[in-house]
Amino acid sequence: MLGEHIEIDALRTADVSIALVDPNLLMTAILNLAVIARDAMPEGGKLTFEITNAVSEQNYSSAETQINAADYVTIAVSASGYRVSAVDSDRAFTDLSVIEDFIKRSNGHINICDEDGGGTSVKLYLPRASGLVQPLAEDPGEGGDEAILVVEDDALVRKHVVTQIQSLGYRTLAASNASEALTIIDQGEQIDLLFTDVVMRGSINGRQLAIEALNRRPSLKVLYTSGYTKNAMIHHGHLDPEVLLLTKPYRKIDLAKMIRTALAAQRHQNLS
Repeated sequence: MLGEHIEIDALRTADVSIALVDPNLLMTAILNLAVIARDAMPEGGKLTFEITNAVSEQNYSSAETQINAADYVTIAVSASGYRVSAVDSDRAFTDLSVIEDFIKRSNGHINICDEDGGGTSVKLYLPRASGLVQPLAEDPGEGGDEAILVVEDDALVRKHVVTQIQSLGYRTLAASNASEALTIIDQGEQIDLLFTDVVMRGSINGRQLAIEALNRRPSLKVLYTSGYTKNAMIHHGHLDPEVLLLTKPYRKIDLAKMIRTALAAQRHQNLS
């Protein structure tokens, strides 16, 4: 899904400790990191995933956030041929904001560093589990048989979301941008819910798509998703009235709950 121009390698050192982490959030974080790395290597390159016990790094341990390496397992996602300079390091952290919730929920840390010989590595520090941990059974959430149109411009993320929604029993249609979505809507397909990313490539974003879709089908329910809520959806410190927003990254159970909430909504207010 990343394209033939990206070589993928996975490394795991021996005797890696067990980490205590939500598997659904971890999957979403890894997907987002892979997409960011792919976009940073338009001419091609190597993407490496490496799982190790954390090693103390002086340049990171001396920062504001103090870490004890013995308490963490690291997942490093490294992209060759791309280095984060002082100029664009802030931009890189902005791009990585979609995994901020994952890191906070996991009580972990994140670090971006340049690698010797070129390339950049993003390291996720995940807390080690003390002893054997009994996994908690999590209700996957209520599903249904309604039809959901998923609009997401990244193919890898779109495939993942569609798979998650289908596993809940829903029928799905998928579009890579607003134009494709409107074409599907105009074809008369049964659609009960529009599930769209807010920030997408192209001249029409998710909010504008919802307005056009509701003009065509006033009874259509809408659920938004975004990793950039502050800029895209929140005005004057609060969400626009009656807007349903699922913030990235999210767990499957949160997705299931928000879909049912959106389908049960009485009406949806157009966004201006």
